[in-house]
Amino acid sequence: MSEEIRVLISEQKVNERILEIAEKINEDYKGKSIHMICVLKGGVFFMCELAKRISLPVSVDFMSVSSYGDDTKSSGVVRIVKDLDQSLEGKDVIVVEDIIDSGRTLSYLLEILKQRNPASLKLCTLLDKPDRRVRDVKVDYTCFEIPDEFVVGYGLDYAQKYRNLPYIGVVEL
Repeated sequence: MSEEIRVLISEQKVNERILEIAEKINEDYKGKSIHMICVLKGGVFFMCELAKRISLPVSVDFMSVSSYGDDTKSSGVVRIVKDLDQSLEGKDVIVVEDIIDSGRTLSYLLEILKQRNPASLKLCTLLDKPDRRVRDVKVDYTCFEIPDEFVVGYGLDYAQKYRNLPYIGVVEL
């Protein structure tokens, strides 16, 4: 590993904030069940930690999407690599994402999911980079807004490395 990783958000702060978001979800959905959709791969670490802290009935499903284009810019064309296993009809759905930057892929994905007739559809993210937004995406639950830096940890990777870090770090090459 030739990269240096600088801690941006400590493990303790990440855990505290996930608990706060879970408590807000518990309050917002009191008396209901929640169906969580994890956007793979990065979102799985965050969704598992969030789900453990939600006191309501929770079901989960997974989706994987890919944006076409070159390595640095999404073309906005999205391909569903792995679709959901369960229907969303009449369910209170929360899409769980690791990070939102341009918003292109998520904007497309949310439109697709709305067509599947959930009772409600909300978006929850661990990290938000609003400075990179090119498509308007309403984020209902955000743990942290971060600057435009390349981050790893808690599911986020650099060349498939560092997903398992328990904190959010910045890659310094």
